[in-house]
Amino acid sequence: MEATRVALVTGGMSGLGTAICRRLDRAGFRVAASYSPRQRDPQAWLAAQRDEGHRFALYRVDAADYADAEWMVQKVLAELGRIDVLVNNVGLLCDRSLSKMTADDWHSVLRANLDSVFNMSKQVIDPMAELGWGRIINMSCVTAQSGAFGQSNYAAAKAGMHGFTKSLALEVARLGITVNTVSPGFLRSKVSLAIDPAVMAKSVLPAIPVGRLGEPDEVAALVAYLASDLAGFITGANIAINGGQHTS
Repeated sequence: MEATRVALVTGGMSGLGTAICRRLDRAGFRVAASYSPRQRDPQAWLAAQRDEGHRFALYRVDAADYADAEWMVQKVLAELGRIDVLVNNVGLLCDRSLSKMTADDWHSVLRANLDSVFNMSKQVIDPMAELGWGRIINMSCVTAQSGAFGQSNYAAAKAGMHGFTKSLALEVARLGITVNTVSPGFLRSKVSLAIDPAVMAKSVLPAIPVGRLGEPDEVAALVAYLASDLAGFITGANIAINGGQHTS
């Protein structure tokens, strides 16, 4: 890279977000991580990353709020000078069957998982176009393709994310900007590890052809590739990384 490129990762303090931040740092990016107002101890997380040799810029934002997203991106641009890569990784779960789901359950998940993608992407298009180069990577989920009991809100949001990806990819392709979706399956994370071991052994692992949970670092490596110059001919794609659980 002639100048140090800047990657902005929303939801950077999550398990997957942390893995992505670290991988992009190792790839030579200056990494800005955002965290939700709901998140606790952001400075402790930042210090822990610094202790392991990673120096990130950290920004608080409610990505589901357009004005807050706009303010935060302007702050990143003012402090870091540019944004070359946006990873839309922020997300929220509120699982209930539709018969028990409230309107707030529906709207809060759609705002966090889908509105946030619009809010953040809208802010970075012009700065990327000025650079003549950019990468937008939207983190979806296998649930968007397979569905899941109690996740009609989450599945709808994540499926909508890829429709957004395909349309935006067409709009910005000639500006040197690619837009792609990454759809992980079950990963070794706090959420997966909280599943009852009996349920994991009986229902989850048998549904994954490779017979194991994915590692956040495996997904992060894919994100880093899509953020690289080598991935310039990939745009509008939805890339599954789920151990063969679902391929379309």
